[in-house]
Amino acid sequence: MRVGRPVKPLPQPRCDYCGAPAALVRAGDEAYPYRDDHGPLWLCSPCQAWIGIFPRSTRHVPLGRLADANLRDLKAKLHAALEPLVQAKVRRDGCNVFEARSRGYRWLAQQLGIDPAKGSIHSLDAGECERAIAVVEQFGRDRAGNASEPAWTDC
Repeated sequence: MRVGRPVKPLPQPRCDYCGAPAALVRAGDEAYPYRDDHGPLWLCSPCQAWIGIFPRSTRHVPLGRLADANLRDLKAKLHAALEPLVQAKVRRDGCNVFEARSRGYRWLAQQLGIDPAKGSIHSLDAGECERAIAVVEQFGRDRAGNASEPAWTDC
């Protein structure tokens, strides 16, 4: 009998595309999708959807939802669209890149009308990613016309 704090069950993410449970794979496993070691991943082999785990996670907590090729591409485009704004905030306000990126994610979640806890790019679906890209690109266009306007709240 265990005495003390209850132990949480290990995460077992399910594929959003087929509903099957994902498998934890590591570099060297036959199903591992990368040539190099990118760390352990949760993978749905039939859908070729995967997500990494939090660094140093002993419980293999997934970073977000499993992503297929289309969603991975949209997430990369969103990161590319958001990163110039993050770098501008670092230069303008002198904060570190992690704080600037965190504030950018919160700002983006507010613009999309989603829970800020879900504001991480890893947890967005394809439709939300497309909307987020449009919001960031529109913000960039609006800001180009008014360079003195702050991007989001100060650090």
